[in-house]
Amino acid sequence: MALAQEIIHAYWKMNDGQRVQFFEMLSRDFVPDQDALLRAATNYQAAPGPSTLAALSAAVESLRQELFRRINTASRGTETLVAMREHLSTSNDSENLAAIDNDLKHLFKSWFNRGFLHLERISWHTSALILEKLIDYESVHEINGWPDLRRRLEADRRCFAFFHPALVEEPIIFVEVALSNGLTGDLEPLLDIHAPVLAPEKADTAIFYSINNCLWGLRGVPFGNFLIKQVVSELASELPNIQTYSTLSPLPHFRGRCVISEMKTALRAIVYRVCWPILVPSLCKRHVAVTRSKLSSICSKNLWQIEMFSPSRLSASLLLMSPKRVRTENSTIL
Repeated sequence: MALAQEIIHAYWKMNDGQRVQFFEMLSRDFVPDQDALLRAATNYQAAPGPSTLAALSAAVESLRQELFRRINTASRGTETLVAMREHLSTSNDSENLAAIDNDLKHLFKSWFNRGFLHLERISWHTSALILEKLIDYESVHEINGWPDLRRRLEADRRCFAFFHPALVEEPIIFVEVALSNGLTGDLEPLLDIHAPVLAPEKADTAIFYSINNCLWGLRGVPFGNFLIKQVVSELASELPNIQTYSTLSPLPHFRGRCVISEMKTALRAIVYRVCWPILVPSLCKRHVAVTRSKLSSICSKNLWQIEMFSPSRLSASLLLMSPKRVRTENSTIL
């Protein structure tokens, strides 16, 4: 424990160059023992069984993982390791340090599994420290100051976040939800700080319009699906009048993750006619000409994703939205 604490103190005092040297040392000196690994593999091949499999698993694991486990037991250990993985990603030699990143990601998937996370509703009465972090971490639809944040926390809005006991007052991921009457194809009313507040009991639709992973060091660790499912459960319990759940937000990795492959062609047609003017109204308002060929290129590069809770709900929700003709200076998007 004392040694782990010393490592933590030393790490936070390092400059960028010293951190790179530290990572290189971890990559070079904390690898599995090759001789022990080969012996364990030979023994397992000769006599497959629980004991030889356990020995092989132990031999395969790098010494770095044990070091990281010990660091994690000290004060600020988890915070340090999450920051360490973020620092790794900014290193000019990140490809050669990928083994360290893989070890940390492997451990984080266990340490940050759903059983260790607790869900909290964020309100205007939440601590100012957390509210400030929401403003900083919002990357989908920028929060323009405190009045904007306050409107997003009014009675017809919901914000939920996952927290981890080892990271005090540090949201892991949060989602913003708008309560409305029916589906909407326009983001502006949802983000308008002067929009009238709808009584929650009069709403019949919950629109998930922004979801944000807060810590770069936890990228690749799955949180989103768990968060959305629990928020749906919370809303269904609090507001039984909510009958429809949908999302309206630009997200990465459009192709392959929307729905099953058989629906790709139909979905792309829906995107052309409905989703593009819905997802990026700001572009259209600024009179930026967007052609179908450019949109096709964007889709093919996997830059957009529309996530719904099921393929059937996705298609049903999108088809309920009336296609809009959005005119720009040089083109019309149907």
